[in-house]
Amino acid sequence: MSHVNAALTPRARLKIGRLIVEQGWSVARAAERFDVSWPTANRWAQRYRECGPAGMTDRSSRPHHQPTKTPQPTVRKIVHLRWKQRLGPVAIADKVGVAASTVHAVLTRCRLNRLSHVDRATGEPIRRYEHDHPGSMLHVDVKKLGNVPDGGGWRYVGRQQGNKNRSDTSGKAGNSHHNPKMGTAFVHTVIDDCSRVAYAEIHDDETALTAVAVLRNAVAWFAARGVTTERVLSDNGSCYKSHLWRDTCAELGIVHKRTRPYRPQTNGKIERFHRTLAQGWAFRRFYNSETVRRKALPAWLHEYNHHRPHTAIGKIPPISRLTNVPGQYN
Repeated sequence: MSHVNAALTPRARLKIGRLIVEQGWSVARAAERFDVSWPTANRWAQRYRECGPAGMTDRSSRPHHQPTKTPQPTVRKIVHLRWKQRLGPVAIADKVGVAASTVHAVLTRCRLNRLSHVDRATGEPIRRYEHDHPGSMLHVDVKKLGNVPDGGGWRYVGRQQGNKNRSDTSGKAGNSHHNPKMGTAFVHTVIDDCSRVAYAEIHDDETALTAVAVLRNAVAWFAARGVTTERVLSDNGSCYKSHLWRDTCAELGIVHKRTRPYRPQTNGKIERFHRTLAQGWAFRRFYNSETVRRKALPAWLHEYNHHRPHTAIGKIPPISRLTNVPGQYN
């Protein structure tokens, strides 16, 4: 496409070509008529003779022949070092014997210029998956967060005042060093693989009994929105390996899948949600107590599900996918 300040648009180029080739105008007269130079008018007239109306659009400026282009064996070696050893352009250039700028150009061309495009564990390109309809797979996991002391935590009030707030918070047991234990908030989260709709509950433990109760509530919550749960994917936490969890899945007619050990990437959707949860709710603003923070979770979840655009699903809110699946979930 021509730039905004171009003297000739594709339509004007076609007019000048027809005037010169078909109506017999001189190149100088046509150039004066369209207020362009003689070589410009002649170029588009010649292009019209050769290609007709289809030749009036801009061509690629890429050269037909590149004698100094990086050889393919060198490109393959650069890509191999990037995948397998996760080296930067300077380190790769030292091993391959080319300029670092050349390595960066190759990595950009191969879409490997960012390490986030490569799996951290295997060095292979990231391959994402997505189930085709809501309810086909639910991801479950637990996010652990330290409770907020009365008066605020150290992230906002500083270490010294934060430690004082911990000491002044009542009802907390002390440890052997006489420091108060604030306890842990266990956020049990459930994510639908297709829509990214999230369900979460905060509890004081991560036992099998609690995990099963959250699963039942989540299945009922999704069912109220027209979604039937078929599978659930979890890590190898003790609560998800219990007989109670197994029996509950069988009772609900849900197939239980587990991730490979030490492979959180398999459950990456919920791991990424936990990062968003921490940034958007847990540590987003100052909370003067744990009670206040817990009360803020439902409002944030509503914002996440109903209003926040999600880049992985076309920049629409997750709840939209529960209502836009053809023939279902109306």
